[in-house]
Amino acid sequence: METVGRLWRWAGGEPEALADLDLVDDGPVLPSIFRVTDAARAVVAAATLAAARLWRERGGGPSSPRVRVGGRESAVAFRSEAYLRSSVEPTRVDLTGDYRTADGWIRLHGNYPAHRAAAERVLDGGSPERWRAVELEEAVVAAGGAAAALRSCAEWAQHPQGRAAARLPIVGRARLGQAGAVPLPPGSRPLEGVRVLDITRVIAGPVAGRTLAAHGAQVLRVGADHLALVPELVVDTGFGKRFTHVDLRTPAGRDALRMLVAQADVVVQAYRPGALAGLGLGPVQCAELRPGLTYVDICAWGSTGPWAQRRGFDSLVQMACGIADEGRAAAGGTAPRPLPAQVLDHATGFLAALGAIQALRHRHLTGGGSHVQVSLAATAAWLDGLGRDPTGLAVPDPGFDDVADLLLRDETPFGPVTHVRPPGHIDGADPTWATPPQRPGADRPVWI
Repeated sequence: METVGRLWRWAGGEPEALADLDLVDDGPVLPSIFRVTDAARAVVAAATLAAARLWRERGGGPSSPRVRVGGRESAVAFRSEAYLRSSVEPTRVDLTGDYRTADGWIRLHGNYPAHRAAAERVLDGGSPERWRAVELEEAVVAAGGAAAALRSCAEWAQHPQGRAAARLPIVGRARLGQAGAVPLPPGSRPLEGVRVLDITRVIAGPVAGRTLAAHGAQVLRVGADHLALVPELVVDTGFGKRFTHVDLRTPAGRDALRMLVAQADVVVQAYRPGALAGLGLGPVQCAELRPGLTYVDICAWGSTGPWAQRRGFDSLVQMACGIADEGRAAAGGTAPRPLPAQVLDHATGFLAALGAIQALRHRHLTGGGSHVQVSLAATAAWLDGLGRDPTGLAVPDPGFDDVADLLLRDETPFGPVTHVRPPGHIDGADPTWATPPQRPGADRPVWI
C-alpha cells in the first residue's frame, strides 16, 4: 500500500480515498530484480481509484465504490501484446536488436522503415563492432534514427538527460488556460460521456487511451495513411476505440483535427515534444479551441534536457538508464538483459490515464484545463527508486496457458482475437471495453 499511497499523493489524490482500495498481494509475477509487479499494481491501482472517485463525485453508482487490484492481473496486463493471439501477421523487425560495439553494446531500433533506413545509412554495410557505442548512438540519432548505447545506472545518473529526468515528477500537471467548472452529469460508467482524442502510436500512448476507454470514455484514435504502424499493437491497444485517419501535413487535415479538439475533453499525444505545437496543435493552442481541455503529453526522455527532442522507445530507455545493464549483471550474463515486459511503456500509459482522470476531476469540481506530462525516463527513475528483489530472477515466467483465466476471446474486424482483459475492479463498474479494435482509418473523423 505504501507504493500506491505515495504515487496517489504525488498525483494529487486525497489520502482518505485510499481507504476504499483493496490490494491483492500475489507476490512477484514476472522474473526481474526490479519490482515490476509492485510497479504494475501501483499504477493500475492509482488509475482505477481515480476513476472510482470521479464516478462517485459525478453521482454514479455507490456512494463510496470499493476498488480491488491484484498484482498478478496488473503484471499480466503489462504483457498484453505478448499474450495476444490473432490472425494478424507479426511485424518483421529487421535490424532491431542489441549489438556489440568496440567498447560495449548498443540497441538499434528498426521497427519503423524510416528508423531502419537511418541506421543502415550510418552502418553502410559495416558492423556495429567498428564503432564505439556512444559514437554510433549519436550518428544514428543525427541521421534521423533511434538508438541507445548501454549505460550503467551510475553513468545515467551523471548524464545530463539522466539528471533532467530524475527531477521530473512522475505525473506532472499544470493549469492550462482559464475555464470554469464543467460538472459531469451522473453516468453508469466513471468516464461516460468523456471524449478522448488519442493521437499516439506504439504502446504507451495507446495504452493510455485504451485504459480511458475501459472506464467508459469515447476514444477516437487518430493516425494517417503515411504513418507506419505495428499491426499487432494496433489490435492489442485498439479495444474500446474508433480509429480515423487525418493527414496533419495538409491544411484540411489540421482543420479536421481542430474541429475534433474543439469538442474533446481530453487530448493524449505521444509525438516528440513540440511536434504538434509546430502545427498549431500544442497544449496552449488546443486549450484556446476547447477551454477546460485536458492535454496529455507523453514522451520518451522527458520534456527538458538535451534529449528532450530525441526519438525514444521503451527498449532504448532501458538501455540508456541502466536497467538492461543491471539486469545482465544480476543474471551473470554478458548481453543486456531488459525487463520481462515493456514495463516503462505500460506503466507510463497508466500514469498518463491517471493524470487525465485527475485533471477531469479537477475540472469537474473546481474548473480549469490541465497540461499533464509523463515520460518513460521519469517512469524508469520511479521504478529504480522502488528498490530491488534479489530473488526476483527465480520467479517462473508465466506462459500463455498460465494466464488463461485473465484472457478474453472476441470477434473483431481482424477475426477472432484472444487478449488480456483490463485489470482492476470497481464495485458496479468494472473496467471493460465496449467495442473491438477497428482497422486503421476505418472511421470518419467525427464524434458520435
